[in-house]
Amino acid sequence: MSELPMTEQPSTLYAKLLGETAPITWQELQPTFARGALLLVDAAQDLIDVAQAVAQNDQAKVSAWLAAGQLSRVDDSQAEDLQKRDPELWAVVVAPWVLAQERLARAPLH
Repeated sequence: MSELPMTEQPSTLYAKLLGETAPITWQELQPTFARGALLLVDAAQDLIDVAQAVAQNDQAKVSAWLAAGQLSRVDDSQAEDLQKRDPELWAVVVAPWVLAQERLARAPLH
């Protein structure tokens, strides 16, 4: 197996993460929340872009998202809200983290 050129690695990682992303329920995420390993990605962000930055330890991007509140550890009040609403969530594992994102309903195109 040959090494991929450096320019192909990010897109290869993106494709790998995209393939590992799946719908999940809050109930299924609760053990991850309890371990403190659950990160919530703002709906305005691309879940896979964020996962890729976390996987590549891109501290500049991750720090900016954390500072802006676009990426955060799930706190108790968020957990209670997610428990009550039980929204549609998507998640991807970037060990030791699980990144989850709420899928907002999209308005139909006219």
